[in-house]
Amino acid sequence: MKKLFLLTAGLLLLATTASAQELKKVYNEDINPLEQVAEAVEQAKAEGKFVVCQVGGNWCVWCLRFADFIENDSTISQMIDDNFVYIHTDYTPSRSAGENKIQQGKALMQRLNNPARFGFPVFVVLDENGNVLHIQDSSFLEEGKGYNKEKVLRFFRNWTPKAVRR
Repeated sequence: MKKLFLLTAGLLLLATTASAQELKKVYNEDINPLEQVAEAVEQAKAEGKFVVCQVGGNWCVWCLRFADFIENDSTISQMIDDNFVYIHTDYTPSRSAGENKIQQGKALMQRLNNPARFGFPVFVVLDENGNVLHIQDSSFLEEGKGYNKEKVLRFFRNWTPKAVRR
């Protein structure tokens, strides 16, 4: 029974890893995520936009699926381009990433009001001054093994600068 459990767990891990490897990696693991957020806020302020931080990592198949989903849907990508500075903010809390990454991750979670409590990916909307406006649990946007276009569009529409400032 123990061998069957280990075999099943191993196959599941292999399938998840293989699925993630097919998708384009979008998180830059070499940059400081706090600096990335600060630069995005600066850009958003200059452009009259808000920031959306897609927090997760290349280790997260759902994170990569979402990135692929929005990249391949022109309606969604246009909505994002028109209203947001969109960044993939790497959060890699594993010990194997090293102490520096762990400390950066803790500081990032504090800066973004602890969005990790919702799982990954998680989306944090910041205004042009860097204030957290909203934390979106991605599970509400999912459908099957992907994402629901209408739910995703509704999320983005509700958090544009125009919608928030009404």
